[in-house]
Amino acid sequence: MNWTIASHLTYLGVTVPLTIWVASTLSRNGRVFLADVFKGDEGLADAVNRLLVVGFYLLNLGFVTLFVRSGRIHDAEGLFDSLSVKIGVVLLTLGVLHFVNVWVFNRLRRRHRMEELYRVPPPPPLPRYPLPAYPVPR
Repeated sequence: MNWTIASHLTYLGVTVPLTIWVASTLSRNGRVFLADVFKGDEGLADAVNRLLVVGFYLLNLGFVTLFVRSGRIHDAEGLFDSLSVKIGVVLLTLGVLHFVNVWVFNRLRRRHRMEELYRVPPPPPLPRYPLPAYPVPR
């Protein structure tokens, strides 16, 4: 087996399980955060969480697959150089996507909290006073 194929197999062997681990960790720990964003609506939080995981897989595994391509690798040094750059880019991409997701949902959460904070309660009902008993003209 040549060094290029070893590089591809090692790259996929590291990045695919890494992507799966990150997705499951974010899904498990992000559920509580999403429930808070959606004001305790557990069903909506679970649905959004599942959709985010699917999108995360599609985006990251697509990126990992596109990034497999490399030039010819002739020795172990080239293998490590290529893998360090590729895996580093994948890790940075995973981190950036994670922080973008957290930022967006934090903005939603903050907006909901500001709306609740500045929501003006309806005025209390006006008191009902009995009408004075006036004599009825005949």
